[in-house]
Amino acid sequence: MELQHINVKMFVDGELPFDPSRFINVFHQWIQDSAMPELLIDVADYCHVPEGPGVLLVAHEADYSMDHTDGRWGMRYNRKAPFPGNNEDRLRQALSAAAHACCRLEAQFAADGPLRFKRTQFEVFINDRALVPHTHEALSTFQAELRDGLQKVLGHGGFELELPRDRRRRVGAVVTTSQPLDLETLGNCPGGFTEPPPTGAPSTAWDAAL
Repeated sequence: MELQHINVKMFVDGELPFDPSRFINVFHQWIQDSAMPELLIDVADYCHVPEGPGVLLVAHEADYSMDHTDGRWGMRYNRKAPFPGNNEDRLRQALSAAAHACCRLEAQFAADGPLRFKRTQFEVFINDRALVPHTHEALSTFQAELRDGLQKVLGHGGFELELPRDRRRRVGAVVTTSQPLDLETLGNCPGGFTEPPPTGAPSTAWDAAL
């Protein structure tokens, strides 16, 4: 099974400490600063939709959003363009992109609560029902591929997968880890952020592959 269009949602730790509309200006600033490796295009506000997409940053290759689906706030990375390599490469890229965005948001809102993302739980799902339909066979294959990929990306097997029971949902899993994620390392941002990253030569593996 080839896993494309991987989505990763990093959940907010606790309650969101401020009005979600504040992400609108932040995402507009990301566009002005070319802060992410994708071609950033526009921002859409869906905060009025109950348990909806929240605030969406639209890009050519992928979307970023502060998502409120299922009543849980989180940074969601939605990969839209096909990504080369194998399933491990695609999972690593999506996790890295989501973690990078989380690190950037935590730095920008350090004085507001502050904003923190969970290090022990996140969601992974495939945003393509045609590629991975919600069938017993597909769900079983996805689980095996995800478990194998996570063991390689995280470097350990200390995690549990909670698979969706509702067949109307997209194939995915909520991942709960026994060891906290190192978002700074996973997102290639160990030094934090004091200024926008350079827009010249790619600085990470997921920059270079876009």
